[in-house]
Amino acid sequence: MIVSEMNVDLIDHMGSDLSVVNAARVSFNKTSDWEYWTSEDEPEKHNQPKLSQQDEKLIRYLAKHNHWSPFAHTSIQFRVKAPIFVVRQLAKHQVGASFNEVSRRYVDSEPEFWFPKEWRGRPEGSMKQGSSGVVNIYARPKAYFPQSVCQMTLQCYNDLLEDGVAPEMARMILPQNMMTEWYWTGSLMFFVRVCKLRFDSHAQEESRMIAKMIGKVCQELFPVSWNCLMGENQ
Repeated sequence: MIVSEMNVDLIDHMGSDLSVVNAARVSFNKTSDWEYWTSEDEPEKHNQPKLSQQDEKLIRYLAKHNHWSPFAHTSIQFRVKAPIFVVRQLAKHQVGASFNEVSRRYVDSEPEFWFPKEWRGRPEGSMKQGSSGVVNIYARPKAYFPQSVCQMTLQCYNDLLEDGVAPEMARMILPQNMMTEWYWTGSLMFFVRVCKLRFDSHAQEESRMIAKMIGKVCQELFPVSWNCLMGENQ
């Protein structure tokens, strides 16, 4: 049985902080350009591009007053790997994005699985979502543990394929911690909305882990815009 970790890979992107600035300045038929660090400013950044103070101020204004359209003139494409129960949460974010996932109708390679390092308990009080604390699932004897259940379903899946069952049917017995992969493409504004929701402490921890990986890449690609848009949500 193959056990894997969740992962986010940047595939491609279009635009920069300057793209956001010029999408806003076109309203006045104006265009900005990069400035460049000098050796006197920061020697290690010599000749690297940077926004002017005026353009940084414009981005802060756009973010503060919710002028979202200039931030949508960008595109970021990820390939994400996560368990099925995580992707089903994240796939709810659809407006402004494109989503294409590996299909086990066509693929019958060996499934991979994800297991948490610790099992969280039910939330306290009357809350119906979320989790709290840690539960030791190995504290008492059981007929099956999660790993052995997955091994059993994997064997059943392989037996069904060997018996000639179509992959589109055999896949139904695989558990929700089976890994899947998908291409996820959207604008900077789209991924800001995703991360603002999934960074929240009430979001499921596993979806928050994916959001943090995405956020790290977005911040590297669009540092000024990302910091202004995210504010205290980071």
